Amino acid sequence: MVVANRLPVDDSVAPDGACEWRRSPGGLVSALHPLLQQHTPATWVGWAGGTGPAPMLADVDGVRMHTVPLAGDDVRDHYEGFANATLWPLYHDAVEQPVYHRRWWEAYQRINQRFAEAAAEAAEPGAVVWVQDYHLQLVPGLLRAIRPDLRIGFFMHVPFPPPELFMQLPRRAELLLGMLGADLVGFQRPQAAHNFAQLATKVLGLAATDRRIAVDDRVVRIGAFPVSIDMAEMEALATRPDVVTRAARIRRDLGDPQHMLLSVDRMDYTKGIEQRLKAYSELLATGHVKVRDTVMVQVAVPSRERVEQYQILRERVEREVGRINGEFGRVGEPAIHYLTQPFDRAELAALYRATDIMAVTPLRDGMNLVAKEYIAARVDNAGALLLSEFAGAAAEFPEAFLVNPHDLEGLKLTLMHALQAIPADLTARMTAMREQLRVNDIQAWARSYLTALDQSGNLVHRLTIT
Repeated sequence: MVVANRLPVDDSVAPDGACEWRRSPGGLVSALHPLLQQHTPATWVGWAGGTGPAPMLADVDGVRMHTVPLAGDDVRDHYEGFANATLWPLYHDAVEQPVYHRRWWEAYQRINQRFAEAAAEAAEPGAVVWVQDYHLQLVPGLLRAIRPDLRIGFFMHVPFPPPELFMQLPRRAELLLGMLGADLVGFQRPQAAHNFAQLATKVLGLAATDRRIAVDDRVVRIGAFPVSIDMAEMEALATRPDVVTRAARIRRDLGDPQHMLLSVDRMDYTKGIEQRLKAYSELLATGHVKVRDTVMVQVAVPSRERVEQYQILRERVEREVGRINGEFGRVGEPAIHYLTQPFDRAELAALYRATDIMAVTPLRDGMNLVAKEYIAARVDNAGALLLSEFAGAAAEFPEAFLVNPHDLEGLKLTLMHALQAIPADLTARMTAMREQLRVNDIQAWARSYLTALDQSGNLVHRLTIT
């Protein structure tokens, strides 16, 4: 069983006007859903995305959907409030100032209790329950109190902050104890596991190492398990004739530029969008990049639009894009092609195949699966990946053009280095990154985590992860 804030489905309107539910394209869904398909019975517990009573949903690709209802106040105070205006900015190095409200914490407790009760109700005796991410940090402890027969895992997809940041939280002890209800707590990077162990000792007075924490009569194991993607699925998509044709059409529609630069982000202040735009603007101003030779495509999918910080960010980004296009664009040739609509996976694969440089420059990111998708899509071993040092993926891909996105001059210099790299250099870099990703794909991630969660090996065998 997977317990996550969202179910792996989105509702949409069919051509005949009927409402239908389809698998959603998010990173967590892409990582976990293929694994659940391999083992039945499997259940996903989560919120369907709307407010009011929980809809009854059919199975999706053989996975049972167990819906947790949320009211409008729940979404405002739990999801938009404590999860994304308190925890999210704090866990991303306080790029934006975290906000603390007691009402939000009360909602966070209430909703975590609701998720724990839903999981307890749906779980079969002795089931393995895998709780996901910062929205549900209290669930492992709450679930263990209700169903001690379960084997419980918890995985943190976002960065976990150092003690000096985490200590700001008014409810720091409760959050740590919630996570320690799991048998295994997993993180993206070893530093995050180290931070967690330090906090268990500092806040709770527990005996802890970077691998184990003693809690009452139990030992909670911790460790780093870098999440990945289904490389084979993305490769197959990128080689489909319609995707190859679409990639060529994209280049033609852009005027067959000498260079195409692409970024695909959620509209989020952690993604470094403003810094990237500023660097590109300065390269245009100095003439190092010319509109007639180089095209930039910025995909910025709206996110958390009711949160004030995100509304302000979108206004700033759109104002800057307008300024750059007004100053440097020409009739029929904008300096930046700015797109805010979501894209399906086939269109993303075509964009990946079409571009010369993929710019993934977050200020802080747990992993960043867009970088891995781009590598997987480059079956031609071409293209350049401009990658932030502060994305978890940087530790796995030293062959990328690594950059500090806070260093504007360094960002500009590294971008020019990527633009001017010779094909043989690009091929060598991409080949090495693809080999690394092939060995460390979604199956390897699941095998690593689930082997640690169930050391008998039975779970991995049942999931037929090979």
